[in-house]
Amino acid sequence: MMAQCNTIQRNAEMDKTDFQPDTRYTITWQRPDGRVVPATFYVHKLHDNAMIVRFTGADAALRKIGYAEVQKIVAADPVPPEQRRSVPAALLDEGTWRDRKEMAHYASSPARGK
Repeated sequence: MMAQCNTIQRNAEMDKTDFQPDTRYTITWQRPDGRVVPATFYVHKLHDNAMIVRFTGADAALRKIGYAEVQKIVAADPVPPEQRRSVPAALLDEGTWRDRKEMAHYASSPARGK
């Protein structure tokens, strides 16, 4: 059972200290096209100016989201170790994301029966 930690964050600009890896967040997100929409994602890695996430219910793409794109954190749910999603470290490296915002990543896991 996931421990739920409902938090309402301020509307001021977000930064790295507002997020933790291996946590699911429900947020209000300003998409690159300018629309503000609700979203839920899993944080894989935090960098100085952005984080690498995978949106829940979406395709298997990893995305780079800038902290300033997050308008508000509605809920934060730490993910237990047995439910964490692993991604090769090289795919999460800051240099890999220098010139991209999205990356398709498909993997299988014997532990998950895939």
